[in-house]
Amino acid sequence: MLKIALWRLLALFFVALAFIGVILPGIPTTEFVLLAVWASANGWPKLHDWLLAHPRFGPLIKQRQTHRAIPRRAKWIAGLSMLLSTMLLISSNAPVWVKCSVPVMMALVMIWLARRPEMPMLSCENEK
Repeated sequence: MLKIALWRLLALFFVALAFIGVILPGIPTTEFVLLAVWASANGWPKLHDWLLAHPRFGPLIKQRQTHRAIPRRAKWIAGLSMLLSTMLLISSNAPVWVKCSVPVMMALVMIWLARRPEMPMLSCENEK
């Protein structure tokens, strides 16, 4: 029972972070939704099913699970929001170590993200 409660708590934590990411630039959304799906699959089947059926996140989750793919549009949005976040961070009065380390981490994440496959294209023969 404690194990299920911990999985549920973890799933709620990731869902909360994902919703914060929808509002705040620089906080990822998709990654936290994927983590919420993973945690809910281990202890909260109803939340897991709800996330998979969600009109906005469901198709992205299924693409990621089936093809390990990230849509090109999501990559562009992530890159642009990281760039905007970097500009805001550099113009802030954050400590120098933060101004140096956070953009490096975001660049590494962007490199990783850019190397992920995109959704496979359907060939014309499959459409007939």
